[in-house]
Amino acid sequence: MGVAEIILIGLALGMDCFAVSICKGLSMKKMSWSKALVVGLYFGIFQGAMPVCGYLLGKRFESTVISVDHWIAFVLLGIIGSKMIYEALKKNEDECNEKVNFKTMIPLAIATSIDALAVGITFSVLQVNIILAVVIIGIISALLSIFGVKIGNIFGDKYKKRAEISGGIILILMGLKILLEHML
Repeated sequence: MGVAEIILIGLALGMDCFAVSICKGLSMKKMSWSKALVVGLYFGIFQGAMPVCGYLLGKRFESTVISVDHWIAFVLLGIIGSKMIYEALKKNEDECNEKVNFKTMIPLAIATSIDALAVGITFSVLQVNIILAVVIIGIISALLSIFGVKIGNIFGDKYKKRAEISGGIILILMGLKILLEHML
């Protein structure tokens, strides 16, 4: 997997962070860059760390799954992408608050990075440079989160759903690409 694909996956994974960050920005009466930076750091660190955990899990069972690795990547990315689209289309609105303390941010960072754990498993079977992937995903997620806070504070709820749907579509297409490359 090349840098372009890793960037696309980083963008797709970062869309969850972006959507939650928009929610954070919505809740702020006056946007604070320091709060936006805190949000970006939480999401960037967790989005970068979770693929490492998934990668290590995947490496542990690599010999078992090597012959079906492309199917695993296809199924995992398809499920994650579909889940993102489904959640974006649900009418259930998340509760927003402007707090960026540890107690508030840890559950959000974990919840938005569970998908990155599964992507890390996919990376292990595709022989991806995990260090490069983690750095790219972490930086993209942090930047999207910082800008999400700002956009949420300015534009409101307009882009949240679109971001999640776009991220889901990108992940599904990446899974399909991996499957087709191995089948053709």
